[in-house]
Amino acid sequence: MKSIATVGGIGYIPKLPGTAASLVGAGLSWLLRSNPTAQLVGFSVAAGLGFWSAGPTARALGQKDPPVVVIDEVAGMMLTLLLLPAKAWVYLAGFLLFRLLDIWKPRPICRLERLPGSAGIMLDDLLAGVIANLLLQGLLRLFSIS
Repeated sequence: MKSIATVGGIGYIPKLPGTAASLVGAGLSWLLRSNPTAQLVGFSVAAGLGFWSAGPTARALGQKDPPVVVIDEVAGMMLTLLLLPAKAWVYLAGFLLFRLLDIWKPRPICRLERLPGSAGIMLDDLLAGVIANLLLQGLLRLFSIS
């Protein structure tokens, strides 16, 4: 369970483990980019594994949201890029938007952190992913980019 929550130990990277895990999420999204169903399944698996493993791992470590638990960043990043055009600039913009929202945590994202267990760990990153995805969709439509 701990190895899932830490994404195979990526959470133990000394500097910026959340950024490293976000890169993993972007990489997985890129691998699944040609199949929308695979993207949805991949995101659902990452989110499901996150809800299953994050809370128990945090409890075992005696912390509410330990920095080593990074499965939430993988799922949030995959949600950010879900069903968007597979272009390098879109992925880069998505990565930057997601990390900004994940680190800054504007309202209502910060409120979700208060929830107990896996919900508090996962939902703030998933909402950051939804917001980043919607912002990117808006930009694509606004500038008629595909």
